[in-house]
Amino acid sequence: MRNSPMKLSRSYITAFASITLIIGWFLFNSLKSQKIESQPSETIKTEQIPTVLVKNSYASDHEVNYKIFGRTEANRVVTLKAETSGLVIHTPAREGQILSTGQIVCRLQTDARKANLDQAKALLELRRFDLKTTEALVEKGFKSEIQLKSQKAEVDVATANVKQSQIELDNVNIRNQFKGILLKQIAETGEYLLPGQSCATVVELNPLIVVVELTEQQVGKVQLNQNTEIKLLSGNTLTGKIVYIEPISNPATRTFRTEIEVDNSEYILRGGLTASVSIKSEIVKAHLIPSKILTLNTSGEISIRYVNMDNSVGLSVVNQIDEEPNGIWVTGLPDEALIIIDGQDYVSVGSTVKPKFTNTEDI
Repeated sequence: MRNSPMKLSRSYITAFASITLIIGWFLFNSLKSQKIESQPSETIKTEQIPTVLVKNSYASDHEVNYKIFGRTEANRVVTLKAETSGLVIHTPAREGQILSTGQIVCRLQTDARKANLDQAKALLELRRFDLKTTEALVEKGFKSEIQLKSQKAEVDVATANVKQSQIELDNVNIRNQFKGILLKQIAETGEYLLPGQSCATVVELNPLIVVVELTEQQVGKVQLNQNTEIKLLSGNTLTGKIVYIEPISNPATRTFRTEIEVDNSEYILRGGLTASVSIKSEIVKAHLIPSKILTLNTSGEISIRYVNMDNSVGLSVVNQIDEEPNGIWVTGLPDEALIIIDGQDYVSVGSTVKPKFTNTEDI
């Protein structure tokens, strides 16, 4: 029982020593943290400034080049129709064939039209003979001038009847009215056509028309008879001339239909082909930049980040006006700009950066 106080004292001593060690450990870590926090903030800030790759870009005169996608169309599509009634007895042309002006596409049965023409001609001969007889009798005083005028009128009527019969006979031949291609043979041999019914559809592909849609910003800078360059998906490069600009925009798209005329005298090109049209316009100050540095602002507009004189990041909305194999031409930047070539996606507008210069070859 005498050893109990001694054992109790040792327990207190052990507990006190443990508490002292724990408190000392906390004090040591606390002083260490304060020492770290007390280091100069400028050192930390310097370590956090990002480095971006930059290049001096200078504006130069460049011609605006609108590149617009369009399509090829026929100059006109015409449906040939019958002017008289009759049975179709011959369709000499074939679909896809190139037709000349005046070529017969459908021939109808003549029926009594030839006989009507012969009758009209015979009656004209008779009226002419009567007129000569009357003229001789008038000279001798046996007939009056009034009878002579009446006889001349009968000759005129007979002449008109002959012309009408000739037209009616010729109408059995439904002819093409321009050089084109037979797109569709509608009436076939054995069908009966009435006046106004269709015989065939013909398309005119020379000249070929390329149709594009101009925006409100573009239409005021494009002129009639302006030359254009056209590229087809097949690789063919063509030249054309603007022949029509729609005076009123499409209410749905707010664009203006524009037609470009292209020579197709060899009938190699077809309608409905996709075309990339290049239309040159005014000369403006522009920068040639690599397309990879384009970004979007908060409004979704195409922009470019650059570095200001105080090494802060700036942002300009740009508009592409042309493209080349080594870059694109844009407007909207200052005449002289320190554009960010690499690292633009990791900095924000207004932040400070450390610019590192590069050469053009590094782009």
